[in-house]
Amino acid sequence: MANIPIWPGSSSFAQTDTPTPFGFYDNDSDFRNDADKVATWCASRLGYPLVDIELRAINFFTCFEESVNEYGAQVYNFQIINNFYTIQGTPTGSNLNEVVVDPSLGASVTLANNYGNQVAGGQYGTMKLHSGSLDVTAGKQKYDLLSDIGSTESGSKDIKIKRIYHHAPAALNRYFDPYAGTGTGIQSLMQAFGFGNYSPGVNFMLMPIYFDVLKLQAIEFNDQIRKSAYHFEINADRYLKLFPIPTGNYKLWFEYTKNEDNSDPTTSSITGESAPVNTVTDISNAPYENPTYKHINAPGRQWIRKYTLALAKEMLGSIRGKYQSIPIPGSETTMDYSRLLSEAESEKAELKEELRADLLETTRVKQLERQNEEANLAQQNFDKIPYQIYVG
Repeated sequence: MANIPIWPGSSSFAQTDTPTPFGFYDNDSDFRNDADKVATWCASRLGYPLVDIELRAINFFTCFEESVNEYGAQVYNFQIINNFYTIQGTPTGSNLNEVVVDPSLGASVTLANNYGNQVAGGQYGTMKLHSGSLDVTAGKQKYDLLSDIGSTESGSKDIKIKRIYHHAPAALNRYFDPYAGTGTGIQSLMQAFGFGNYSPGVNFMLMPIYFDVLKLQAIEFNDQIRKSAYHFEINADRYLKLFPIPTGNYKLWFEYTKNEDNSDPTTSSITGESAPVNTVTDISNAPYENPTYKHINAPGRQWIRKYTLALAKEMLGSIRGKYQSIPIPGSETTMDYSRLLSEAESEKAELKEELRADLLETTRVKQLERQNEEANLAQQNFDKIPYQIYVG
């Protein structure tokens, strides 16, 4: 039978060549100081010196490094999920390990811009807003914005109409029109003051400002109720019907967006510039690195030690499972590999679950709930304090 290496009883991290596979923490003074202590502690928990432990120092150091990596992965994966709404789109070059990420409206603004693209195009969104014109002919009510002669967008194009400038003339243009039908009765009043021979555009009477507003409103209401109101119908973003029937020739302007402008999400439709690169897109490139061991507090280091022990059990169980039984004088003994593997799997799962539960309590939602509960309890205690009576 092969000579199985066993734990010699002590270790020296400083004198071991390449003590850990990756060397993430080999230059960390706290990690170097704890490595030998953790190895001795794990060997003692596994039964040394009452039983031989088929592990060497480098095996314990490997488990120790993996435990720190696992602790950092659990903590920082949680932070990525908790802060992803804020850090998405930020540069990947910064290290957020020990940075407090303040919630921002960055992602909300981006979402609002996307809605703005569909609602108002370039006016509030990020899509380029194009302008076109159509030659309107007297007596013609229906037009095709893409094929009619005079349209600047002739031909088949996939566009989305955003605005058509088809409005009634401004009421202010007919403010001094004596036939506007506003019913103000101002002419008789001017006649009484001797101003009747002057042009209606001249008003020598001091009137409050709301008089002008009411007069303009009266002109607009008169046109809306007694006349055919200015409006239009549009179908399939190209077939236009104008109301009322045009009585003259003029140029009608409209604004639209092109769907092709938004076909490439990596390019701005307005500036033509490429979208920023080296930014956070998912959890794989969020700027979190391996933890700094010397900055991990005592509770965190205790978790790491326990996880190191679980990994050592798993490794020892795998080694003993290879041999299963060892011959002894007159008989043979069976190795307890199955128990070690079972315990290791259970302990690792429990440690991860415990850490995740603790991390869950640190979310902003949980912290706000706790503060609210504390405030309510404090208020209840204050309500029980008797009011002092002052006797004058």
